[in-house]
Amino acid sequence: MSDATAHPDRTGDGTRAVRAGLPEPVKHEPTLPGPVFAAHFHLPGEVTGPYTYGRDDNPTWTHLERAIGELEAPGQDGVETLVFASGMAAISAVLFSQLRSGDVVVLPSDGYQVFPLVRGQLEAYGIEVRTAPTGGDAQLEVLDGARLLWIESPSNPGLDVCDIRRLVAAAHERGALVAVDNTLATPVGQRPLELGADFSVASGTKQLTGHGDVLLGYVAGRDGEAMAAVRRWRKIVGAIAGPMEAWLAHRSIATLALRADRQNATALLLAESLRKHPDVAGLRYPGLPDDPAHPIASRQMRRYGCVVSFTLPTRERAERFLGALRLVEDATSFGGVRSTAERRGRWGGDAVPEGFVRMSVGAEDPEDLVADVLRALDESAE
Repeated sequence: MSDATAHPDRTGDGTRAVRAGLPEPVKHEPTLPGPVFAAHFHLPGEVTGPYTYGRDDNPTWTHLERAIGELEAPGQDGVETLVFASGMAAISAVLFSQLRSGDVVVLPSDGYQVFPLVRGQLEAYGIEVRTAPTGGDAQLEVLDGARLLWIESPSNPGLDVCDIRRLVAAAHERGALVAVDNTLATPVGQRPLELGADFSVASGTKQLTGHGDVLLGYVAGRDGEAMAAVRRWRKIVGAIAGPMEAWLAHRSIATLALRADRQNATALLLAESLRKHPDVAGLRYPGLPDDPAHPIASRQMRRYGCVVSFTLPTRERAERFLGALRLVEDATSFGGVRSTAERRGRWGGDAVPEGFVRMSVGAEDPEDLVADVLRALDESAE
């Protein structure tokens, strides 16, 4: 008997990703069943069983939700996972299912650039919104009286990290719930539920699925009452994943550990190369030993992610650099097998310099990608 068989909780990430969420084998049936396209199911007599109507549940969701749950909380009982149509649908489900008028929520001031819109909607519902930056555990200063603390670590796009265990302990001591956006790290890089969080929330659009062809989100949590509220919100709003998207996501998860290992290793190599370039300032990658986030990241993360950020002297220089790249697509989002980069300031929602570049490292040969980036830096300097 192998060690992995004897101790399922010690199974490696790659083995777990390949096997996660698969049904018990049935002769002549596929190992991963195809997507179930159904708005309704046969339902004579009393309403019993798991599948009744397509907005409530779907067998394809079930397989995917089990797979994500096994990655987010391996070997743990009582964890529920719910998939959504997008990462923002998942984020909204937690916020609006857990908060009421008069409640206080703490959001990151340096998080995903849609948060200003979220803040406006929360305040319109009578919810007090406080903000704090991710670095330095600054949220501790504004926690008193909060109902929910929202953590994004590493933050997007600045790549700051906070001490999740410390913040969870402080929030729970004050009676607050904690949700962690795990999009950038993915479950093979960080497990927020193991760090004490009540919710792990993510956009599956990014590295989880990794091919830039699926919009998806999910919420994982172990508090039955809180997750029931999230499920109820999904039913009311109808922000459900399509069965094809869910199936594609489950298929893609099988290669998550392979992709993450390649992309993380290349991201570190690229960051080390950029550190030597005279025109690059503000370089951030949590895997660099001298990065401000590294000490905390090394305690709570198992992989540091595929995103590297840095600043070039001007907006024009950054745009010339992006235009000179040959192996990197000028596109938003991150985590895909094809490298992407963008001048993040073009969206207007992030407090970053005009020359700030967010680069997502793909699965290209490391030497080819680094050479392309360094060549584009030199050419764009002319």
